[in-house]
Amino acid sequence: MARSLEKGPFVADHSLRKIGALNTKGEREIIVTWSRASAIVPTMIGHTIAVYNGQEHLPIYITDRMVGHKLGEFAPTRNFRGHAKNDGKSRR
Repeated sequence: MARSLEKGPFVADHSLRKIGALNTKGEREIIVTWSRASAIVPTMIGHTIAVYNGQEHLPIYITDRMVGHKLGEFAPTRNFRGHAKNDGKSRR
């Protein structure tokens, strides 16, 4: 079930406070977060947010085309390294 429009998008409070403070100062710095479920809102544009993928924080530069998506969409949790070359299994 989707989130109510009356509530608005879910964004972690600590991230919004930090971004708001940086916007008033006019500064840019990396904001570290574990909240992969947070939605990207227009106030985040131009900032770099480091999102945790289970092992490390991946820096993500927020652009205008990312608004409405979730932070976790841009920090993959699994790295596919390809199939084995000679695994000996039958191929059809």
